[in-house]
Amino acid sequence: MDASEFRRRGKEMVDYVADYMEGIEGRQVYPDVEPGYLRPLIPTTAPQEPDTFEDIINDVEKIIMPGAASPACTELETVMMDWLGKMLQLPEAFLAGNAGEGGGVIQGSASEATLVALLAARTKVTRRLQAASPGLTQATIMEKLVAYSSDQAHSSVERAGLIGGVKLKAIPSDGKFAMRASALQEALERDKAAGLIPFFVVATLGTTSCCSFDNLLEVGPICIKEDVWLHIDAAYAGSAFICPEFRPLLNGVEFADSFNFNPHKWLLVNFDCSAMWVKKRTDLTGAFKLDPVYLKHSHQDSGLITDYRHWQLPLGRRFRSLKMWFVFRMYGIKGLQAYIRKHVQLSHEFESLVQQDPRFEICAEVTLGLVCFRLKGSNKLTEALLERINNAKKIHLVPCHLRDKFVLRFAICSRTVESAHVQLAWEHIRGLATELLKAEKE
Repeated sequence: MDASEFRRRGKEMVDYVADYMEGIEGRQVYPDVEPGYLRPLIPTTAPQEPDTFEDIINDVEKIIMPGAASPACTELETVMMDWLGKMLQLPEAFLAGNAGEGGGVIQGSASEATLVALLAARTKVTRRLQAASPGLTQATIMEKLVAYSSDQAHSSVERAGLIGGVKLKAIPSDGKFAMRASALQEALERDKAAGLIPFFVVATLGTTSCCSFDNLLEVGPICIKEDVWLHIDAAYAGSAFICPEFRPLLNGVEFADSFNFNPHKWLLVNFDCSAMWVKKRTDLTGAFKLDPVYLKHSHQDSGLITDYRHWQLPLGRRFRSLKMWFVFRMYGIKGLQAYIRKHVQLSHEFESLVQQDPRFEICAEVTLGLVCFRLKGSNKLTEALLERINNAKKIHLVPCHLRDKFVLRFAICSRTVESAHVQLAWEHIRGLATELLKAEKE
């Protein structure tokens, strides 16, 4: 959709909303549709090829509006999360289907998803231990609970531990900045020997610093053996798993209890839209379900609906699945795959440019759309280069530390980025590096 069509469609949408407001008195206050009405009206999978905008708008009126306030808001989310789960080839256990025990929910952010998973795991282990030893108090259990993540995990994982009131320990990553089985097992054994209770592990696929991947095929079986909840945080990288060539990066997801990534990061869905799946929805509802009289409704015990207020921290929620429906249909799976592949190709183009300049070095394996690089030499040199880059305000780079190295991160993330932009950015960086190195010699 180019700018001209965007203007035209935007005006059409304003007319649609205005017509709705003008005719609102002619619409029913409460829908006639019954729970479960929507799934039979929508295909079971996302389209491979794009649909037309006209077809989507017609379906809004025909399929969504009859149950616009409820149950369409809930039911479209369940179906869209199944669509997306199938695009990722998630195990069947994570899908809601018609009668599954698992399913997906849209959270506001990966931070929320990690916290929700941790709180659910905390509730689950507490109830299990109290069932085995009725004399155990919640306070006694809480002070012994320990969660784990790689030393490369996002700070939101540490924050989840703080909010959840549990200890969080960082597992040292290997030479490729990945969490491995041996380091995790060592930490678990040490803590169990000290009388602590391991209960939760976060594995990161696509770390923020350098897009490294924890070894799920090693970590997963340990979590199964130790009866520890495994949550996968793939906030950025998860979008790439819709491409068959990148799907092996998700191998081992079958060992997880919950999985999360952000379509709002790299799948063209506007913020906020963080997709979270669980194998057993009762793990979430068991932790968050409260039913005061003012929230009760006639279908809540029917087994026909999903009550998402029990899957999340807030009670209120927006119709976020509608934008997923539009994006998946406007692009089709093939269009979304092409978008991801183009970004990965451009990141490798930038990597190649860096490698051709002997003054620079690549600092981590380039797997998706992130390139970590630096000037050879002291950290102060790269810090000075970053200052010049960001002060010039032509491009913006965010740094990180990889072990003792100060590193620059070049992220391909704009919807409209082209090779020319990458070439321009590199020439800009090279020019500033030349000026810096010349000034250092003087």
